[in-house]
Amino acid sequence: MAKQRESRWVKLVVASIVRPIMAAITKVDWRGQHHIPRKGGVIVASNHLSLADPLTVAHYLYVAGRRWPTFTSKDSVFRIPVVGFVARSTGQIGVKRGSTEAIKALQEAEKALTEDGCSVIFYPEGTCTRDPNGWPMVAKTGVARLALTTGAPVVPVAHWGEQELLPYGTTKVRPFPRKRVQYLAGPAVDLDKYRGEPITSSLLKDATADIMRAITDLQAEIRGEVPPAIPFDPKAARQDQLTEGAADAAENGREDAGPAAPPEKNKPAQAENAATSGGAGGKNDDAS
Repeated sequence: MAKQRESRWVKLVVASIVRPIMAAITKVDWRGQHHIPRKGGVIVASNHLSLADPLTVAHYLYVAGRRWPTFTSKDSVFRIPVVGFVARSTGQIGVKRGSTEAIKALQEAEKALTEDGCSVIFYPEGTCTRDPNGWPMVAKTGVARLALTTGAPVVPVAHWGEQELLPYGTTKVRPFPRKRVQYLAGPAVDLDKYRGEPITSSLLKDATADIMRAITDLQAEIRGEVPPAIPFDPKAARQDQLTEGAADAAENGREDAGPAAPPEKNKPAQAENAATSGGAGGKNDDAS
């Protein structure tokens, strides 16, 4: 069982430290925790607003959901004195991103779900949202793949408020006055239509879209707002910026160049034709 992965006394110490801190800096509004199964492997898929999220989602899952939170964390975290010891002793999963070692982390996550019966928290977006209004953005497909290969249910969880506690892009914590942090869990995402089918890129994208739609709908309920019809895509946004930048540069170049100089009256016609049609020099310049 999961207790083989974790040290009970370390868990108690961590909980006794973290819970009072969270109570001191947040006013919680928790709903939907009955959707989180009390036992057995479960994937908790959540949106990502702030670097404070791991603390608030762990608080919600532990107190309201009655489950111990297991995260996948950067491998560098495990090399930090004390912090690394706590991470290992509480069953957290280290990930060496950008390397073949990431496969081992996936295998450990599968084991945590299927053999140890853990509740594993994932941020499908992979990083804090870049949507200007804080809505969930386009996600990666790893959570969908893990759900389909393990059969573990995916419980969507949305939250709102951490951006006031620790805004993304800054290290300045704003603990006072206490910030209202809202959490809402929904029923497990229905992925039955994908199970038993060949796991293709297209299938994973569709399953991921279903998971993110569930999370987005929950956040919309919390906020009382209508989410964007199309989720924010950071790659597309960067491409648009590059395209706009190139267009602006080209426009500025035309403005700086000014009007074309009139041709010299005595310039031989053959030389003029060679310059305008490319000629050997033109071809070499293009190739360089």
